[in-house]
Amino acid sequence: MIRNPILPGFNPDPSICRVGEDYYIATSTFEWFPGVQIHHSRDLENWSLLTRPLRRKSQLDLRGDPDSCGVWAPCLSHDGERFHLVYTDAKRYGRTTVGGASGASLRDFHNYLVTAETIDGDWSDPVPLNSSGFDPSLFHDEDGRKWLVNMLWDHRPGRNRFAGIVLHEYSPEAGALVGTRKLIFEGTPLGLTEAPHLYRRDGWYYLITAEGGTGWNHAVTMARSRDIAGPYELHPDMYVLSSRDRPDVPLQRAGHADLIETPQGETWMVYLCGRPLPNRGRCVLGRETAIQQMRWGEDGWLYTLDGEGIPVVEVETEPSVSIRYDFDDPELPIDFQWLRTPEPGAIFSLSARPGHLRLYGRETIGSLFSQALVARRQQAFCCSAACAMDFDPVHFQQAAGLVCYYNGAKFHYLHVSNDEDIGRHVRVMSVLPDSPQADAFTAPIPIPPGRIELRVEVDYERLRFAFRVEGQGGWTWLPERFDASILSDEATVPGAPNFTGAFVGMACQDMAGTGAPADFDWFDYRERAYRAEPAAD
Repeated sequence: MIRNPILPGFNPDPSICRVGEDYYIATSTFEWFPGVQIHHSRDLENWSLLTRPLRRKSQLDLRGDPDSCGVWAPCLSHDGERFHLVYTDAKRYGRTTVGGASGASLRDFHNYLVTAETIDGDWSDPVPLNSSGFDPSLFHDEDGRKWLVNMLWDHRPGRNRFAGIVLHEYSPEAGALVGTRKLIFEGTPLGLTEAPHLYRRDGWYYLITAEGGTGWNHAVTMARSRDIAGPYELHPDMYVLSSRDRPDVPLQRAGHADLIETPQGETWMVYLCGRPLPNRGRCVLGRETAIQQMRWGEDGWLYTLDGEGIPVVEVETEPSVSIRYDFDDPELPIDFQWLRTPEPGAIFSLSARPGHLRLYGRETIGSLFSQALVARRQQAFCCSAACAMDFDPVHFQQAAGLVCYYNGAKFHYLHVSNDEDIGRHVRVMSVLPDSPQADAFTAPIPIPPGRIELRVEVDYERLRFAFRVEGQGGWTWLPERFDASILSDEATVPGAPNFTGAFVGMACQDMAGTGAPADFDWFDYRERAYRAEPAAD
């Protein structure tokens, strides 16, 4: 029996594709490189990370993209011969003015298409499609024609910025959109209409969209038409799936959906959701992906199995991950990503010191261009991470260590640096989005030369750091308890996008521009059950 699981740690904005007995889900990666994350399954329940296809400079360059911009809402499809992947590279979300107000009317969204014969092979260089809005989706019709749909962005004053869904034909022969675009769906009163997908069934064209924004009002809307160009009539319930009026359900923020049919004729929906911290209302695991079986009614409309139109969880995956990364291979483990740059050799090396990940000190943590930060996604409310590092800074502009990171405005960073008064030391820098003091530092703790191990324990909203220097005994726990809930979409400054979820990893800075390196021998990540106090081991 296939159950309805949460797919923990999956990125958001899922698109699902079936080829034979194989299922693939593509999700957004935002400012993290390589771009687009594709998981594979044979049973819709057990999934493994397979590939990230946008890994060449000619395909993607995210340098300068703001936090939570970059790769949005990929749509993965197969036309019987090749895989097709369309996606947005969001270059500008808007600007934050003095006082925190958002002047977000002007935005830049560039939509592209790449193709491949095999899902884990080399994908083509991108074909530019348009820049009229975001969330593109490619539909392969039964007559062989291909159609692109995306939301339309209208920056004009007094207009609805989410102006609806536009349809435009794509010609593979021309490698471009042809003809004229047509507005086919203006959305419902809930507004913020985005994330379109088209399907054909029993002579109808079905259009699914997301509405209400990607927060608590999120919903899946459905409409249908006999003609692909419309007009489209709304589902009798308007919203096929939503938790916007049900604060009691465990999966909130449900929306941004896609459909797949199994060889047995079952219909399943993948969708974006969020699991708030108990009593805090913040989703530290970010926007995740869930999957749920649906049914077609006698009226030809789609419904949840129980007809309630709410997300259902039959099983929630228990923490089971325990991984030690030893950096012995020439390639970075697939769980890890880095920020923005398509030139990874400028920020890290796995060959400069065999058996180690060497990070070269680059720009400040939070830089939009070239910072040496390599991390993996946090996939459970309770987890541990640790690393062993060799690093000998000579002044205060050099730092390296273990970081719990959401973006440049939200992180906790346990790092080693050097000070002319106290010498080599360890301390935590926190950047706080919801505090009058934007950044905060703990008192420096002097440490002797030598290899150091750094550790973090996360229990829901509580976070603690520890360290130990080789030959100096057991763990020294910092006395401070840090707020892990700031590493969430909901902790924010006005006008800023927050889409990514929390990461944990390694970082190195050299603000003097000399590239001083830090060498990491291993990195350990474990998910676990709740533990109120850190263990002494």
